[in-house]
Amino acid sequence: MSDTHYPTPPQPRQEQAPPGETKLMKPVPDHGEASYQGSGRLSGKVALITGGDSGIGRAVAIAFAREGADVLISYLNEHEDAEETVGWIEKAGRKAIAVPGDIKDVAHCNALVEKVVAELGGIDILVNNAAFQRTYASIQDITAEEWDETFRTNIHAPFYLSKAAIPHMKAGSSIINTTSIQSRQPSFHLLAYAATKGAISNFTAGLAEMVAEKGIRVNAVAPGPIWTPLIPSTMPPEKSEAFGKKTLIGRAGQPAELAGAYVLLASEDGSYMTGAVIPVTGGEIMI
Repeated sequence: MSDTHYPTPPQPRQEQAPPGETKLMKPVPDHGEASYQGSGRLSGKVALITGGDSGIGRAVAIAFAREGADVLISYLNEHEDAEETVGWIEKAGRKAIAVPGDIKDVAHCNALVEKVVAELGGIDILVNNAAFQRTYASIQDITAEEWDETFRTNIHAPFYLSKAAIPHMKAGSSIINTTSIQSRQPSFHLLAYAATKGAISNFTAGLAEMVAEKGIRVNAVAPGPIWTPLIPSTMPPEKSEAFGKKTLIGRAGQPAELAGAYVLLASEDGSYMTGAVIPVTGGEIMI
């Protein structure tokens, strides 16, 4: 099953150096630039989104801005992608800040929260979305340093950022973590990445219970195969060519197709949701 609105595999064979650039992707992902219509569901809110320069993070930033939120995006070093995302936020009439740096560093995470509070007036929504991923056929090929980098990016940073943000959050605020279908159906070639996504799902449930009395909600979105720069920059060309083909929908998802789930969890529409994981997987079952 598939629709005709979005491209279906095979994608053109392609490969990039990590972390990848949006403009070099074929086809270029859809982040909702021409389609997302806001309705004021986040009016007056302030959001911090990690990995907000491209992919899912860009789609969420565009949606949040069109729903009325000011947005700080955190990114590693993809300056051109980040500038483009800032442009879309500002076109929506909202304030935008882009901050490069490494979220593996606890001091940088603390500085991100301090900056969003100082320059945008607070923090109502934290989206822990940035991720590090590599593919390997054997555990022998994964170095201890890379295992550590994967965990520090994908699970340590959400801990650092959540810890820094919670003291500034009011009742009704929301933390949204990006987990993955890999958290429940791990692929062996994504051993380190999948392990961190399992940890993020568990972290989401535990933190939701910990901060419930403060009125802060903590949830997660679990994407399936989504067409972002992470794919051609971390997978061999033959895998990116067929990426998404095995889903029930028959194709990779586009970043724009996840934005609504994040808006739901960030807004009053999701006021009775905490500790939840929303699967957006193209039909792959979260066992």
